[in-house]
Amino acid sequence: MNENGRISRSHALPASILQQQAAALGLPMQNTPSSWQEYEFHFVNALQQLKATYSLEAAVFGDIDLQAHRDWEEMVCAKAGLQAVLPLWQQDRKQLVLQMLDAGIQTMIVSCNTTMGPDFLGRVMDRLLIADLEAIGVDVCGENGEFHTVVIDCPLFKTPLALPAYSKVQHEQYHFLQWE
Repeated sequence: MNENGRISRSHALPASILQQQAAALGLPMQNTPSSWQEYEFHFVNALQQLKATYSLEAAVFGDIDLQAHRDWEEMVCAKAGLQAVLPLWQQDRKQLVLQMLDAGIQTMIVSCNTTMGPDFLGRVMDRLLIADLEAIGVDVCGENGEFHTVVIDCPLFKTPLALPAYSKVQHEQYHFLQWE
């Protein structure tokens, strides 16, 4: 979460949406406010607390092929005494998105770069969106940081999320949904 604990980093999701996701999954949630400067410190501490509370052995990450991300995840997990698990590692990006759609996972774009522009915000991932992303040369997984999504429904959820109204804002080189 950002320094005041109100929104998540990169995605700018309010805690209320994250709490809905946790409830839909039937899982507990731990939010940790942090600046970017102290992010690693707080991340490792959170992993250590979660390990102790739930007897965890591993943490799962969704990175596909960015080695720097994998290196960081393995490093923070090692500091916390956990194994980093990356089940999507080295898989074909487009095939992963198609598998996600076929599995009934629904995601919506909540932030994107200026190359994409604000019209992509709020769009739900489907085959048309995949084609639109490819047409402008954007990775369909957003693996290079072009966009971020929120899962709004999936087979693991007891109920889909009930998202509040939003507006669109720009901060530096990114557009975000600003939730009301």
